[in-house]
Amino acid sequence: MMKKDNTLAKGTAIGIALGSLVGILTGNIALWLSLGIAIGVGTGTTLMKKKNKSKDEEL
Repeated sequence: MMKKDNTLAKGTAIGIALGSLVGILTGNIALWLSLGIAIGVGTGTTLMKKKNKSKDEEL
């Protein structure tokens, strides 16, 4: 059984956590939660593409 690659989910979860934290501290949770999600998805997608590219180079 292959292990599922959940890099995007990890990036999104970290973005939500950090966005929520900054939003609570600044009092503007809507802005920072949205930014955290966007940054998390972007980071997760980038890491996923890099991981897939390195796997393709190994073959």
